[in-house]
Amino acid sequence: MPKVIIIGAGGVGNVVAHKCAQLPEIFEEIILASRTVSKCEAIAKDIEAKQGRHIRTASIDADNVESTTAFLQEEQPDLVINVALPYQDLPLMDACLAAGVDYLDTANYEPPEEAKFEYKWQWAYQDRFKEAGLTALLGSGFDPGVTNVFCAYAQKHLFDEIETIDILDANAGDHGHHFATNFNPEINIREITQNGRYWEQGEWKEIPAMSIHQVYDFPVVGPQDAYLLYHEEMESLCQNIKGLKRIRFWMTFSQKYLTHLRVLENVGMTSIEPIDFNGQKVQPIEFLKAVLPDPASLGPRTKGKTCIGCDIVGVKDGKKKRVFIYNTCDHEECYREVSSQAISYTTGVPAMIGAQMILRGLWKQPGVWNMEQNDPDPFMEELNLRGLPWQVIDLPVE
Repeated sequence: MPKVIIIGAGGVGNVVAHKCAQLPEIFEEIILASRTVSKCEAIAKDIEAKQGRHIRTASIDADNVESTTAFLQEEQPDLVINVALPYQDLPLMDACLAAGVDYLDTANYEPPEEAKFEYKWQWAYQDRFKEAGLTALLGSGFDPGVTNVFCAYAQKHLFDEIETIDILDANAGDHGHHFATNFNPEINIREITQNGRYWEQGEWKEIPAMSIHQVYDFPVVGPQDAYLLYHEEMESLCQNIKGLKRIRFWMTFSQKYLTHLRVLENVGMTSIEPIDFNGQKVQPIEFLKAVLPDPASLGPRTKGKTCIGCDIVGVKDGKKKRVFIYNTCDHEECYREVSSQAISYTTGVPAMIGAQMILRGLWKQPGVWNMEQNDPDPFMEELNLRGLPWQVIDLPVE
């Protein structure tokens, strides 16, 4: 009887729990675990009200390898779905190895003391997972995650050779706050305030944060201001998409958001360097996180749509070709279904689908894998069935 343990009870954990509960034939037993068990219980109560299905809850300290290992050994799940903080990826991978459990996450490891995220720490687990006969699937969110699968699908079906990839993420929703982040404020702000990077002609090129900008005309949501950032899926895609010459990542921000962010950055509130405050060491960004709106609270007040996709240029049958593979999602529709806005939804649904791929044996192979290293077709089929339908449109080649 397949059993999964979902670790993390924020907005994404809420979506994963709801979506897994919708498929009892695959997810027969579900445990939702977090340091704050009251959050788990609130989600379980909502699932029972919406679906009439009972899921179990548990308290867990994901930073503690020993206690987490004991918990996994006691429960003996088939899979751990990690939607906790990226800082906890390595402790949870260690616990899964010790307990003999497959592993899945949605974001790569980031050390708490440094605003830097890359796959080297998790890729280093390849031999250990392979020797243990266990699967670790990395980055099964939307970006990373679905965007990787879009690229793999394009490589398999739409192009003979891919030359450039631009991953574009637009949130055209409005939550009504002066300033708020759509996922964990600490992770979000660390991500966008570090230097941007993109990969071209076999090497990484670094730029000052938010220094390259374009206006991109997205389907459904229209023209949006997009800024070049570093994002983790580029690190694996530049290795796994053959013939690739350049890959970049863009995210949209309103001028209002950027103005608030610059002010906070200028006064030191986005810093991760601890300061002394009343005899305690405090990271300013941790304090900022405490005073900003909880992303999980944005669901009932967010309106509008998201559009996330891959603008891909390459060659097919000797001719230049350009496509945009994308999904659009409506914040209010997501909230009606699972009590979360679209940012959490677009991350949580792919986590559930990635879990399916492992439990059904379709992506079950020993080792540590990024999304594009698997057959994209069954994942793409599930996206259409589980609330994230995708489309492909042809674009003019510039």
